Amino acid sequence: MALFSYKAVNSRGETEEGISNAVDEQAVLLELQAQGFIPVKIETSKPKTFLGIPMGNMGVRLSGKEIALLTGELATLLDSGLPLDRSLQVLIQLVEDNDKLSKLINQVLDKVKGGASLADALEAQSGVFSRFYLNMIRAGEMGGNLGDVLRRLSEYLESSQELKDTVTTALIYPAILLVMSLASLFVMLIFVVPQFTEMFESAGQALPVPTQIVVGLAEFLQSYWWVMLLTVIAVSSYMQTQLADPVKRKVWDARFLKLPLFGEIILNMETASLSRTLGTLLGNGVSILKALGIVRETVGNSQLAELMAEAEENLKQGKSMSAVLEESENFPKLAIQMIKMGEETGKLEEMLLRIAVIYDKQLRTAIQRMLALLEPALIISLGLMIAGIIVSILLAILSVNDLAF
Repeated sequence: MALFSYKAVNSRGETEEGISNAVDEQAVLLELQAQGFIPVKIETSKPKTFLGIPMGNMGVRLSGKEIALLTGELATLLDSGLPLDRSLQVLIQLVEDNDKLSKLINQVLDKVKGGASLADALEAQSGVFSRFYLNMIRAGEMGGNLGDVLRRLSEYLESSQELKDTVTTALIYPAILLVMSLASLFVMLIFVVPQFTEMFESAGQALPVPTQIVVGLAEFLQSYWWVMLLTVIAVSSYMQTQLADPVKRKVWDARFLKLPLFGEIILNMETASLSRTLGTLLGNGVSILKALGIVRETVGNSQLAELMAEAEENLKQGKSMSAVLEESENFPKLAIQMIKMGEETGKLEEMLLRIAVIYDKQLRTAIQRMLALLEPALIISLGLMIAGIIVSILLAILSVNDLAF
């Protein structure tokens, strides 16, 4: 996904400018045309930042959990029979301790009282709600079942958030272990080893090769630590540049999918996410073509996003979505067969939601498998490296003692 700035003419003949987050310029063009705009100019846009913080939208920003909370409570209020404006007023009282939510709901309520639909009022809060979220709300309003749609949307957001939390929680311990391992090595090399260096030098004897390696590494870190820092910054900047370019990002995303263990986790997570998103949209009356366009923008891996774009084109030509997926080496075979079965039986929505459940479980299994291998590997590696440093020092001490006697 990348940012694109555009200039377009609306139905009233007025020129409007804005920023869109999409896969490529063609996706922005199609989105503007679908909204009734006549595109004049579309070009790549880089988000303005200050100290690394995006400045594109300095208004209200909500977390996934806050949006899920807002959606669930609004669904409950509407199901109880309250009209939309009254539900929003009650919601303001319920979240009065949260300034961000209270401010946003007040803005939405003002729009609704002014005659705008809930979808339009939410869309006016630029950058807060995703296109998927807005289309779900719009479909619910058009179908007259906004309360049901909000409830389903709340369940979807909770499932998605649970999936993200599972991945994040699973990676916390290995990350802490890795940081502590590196910190321990640096402390030993920079502070402990130099304490013995003067004693080794005064002995006037050639040190054992392992000791020479450790001492040389310690001296390098003391003198050239800034080189390592610059290397980390350079690699980070290089990767950011590579991933900002849609063509190069596609190459990297293909490599990420082929990584052992991590590739399986990425694929399972993306498959579960896009299946749940597509199934939820279809279940709420959004057309499959429009749903695929929305899903394409929510997929994090550009290889899979391109696959969704090809599936969308296939459907426009009267072919099936599974036909494109079968030609791909990236999409899971089980998911393809279930999608094909759903197309043949007319139960695509149900099959997609089943796929999401299956790959949620496979994701958890893959994470557990990765942790089962990663944690012992980190512990053993740290132990061996520290043991190597200690043994090299002991060898030098023994050689000095031999010289003394």
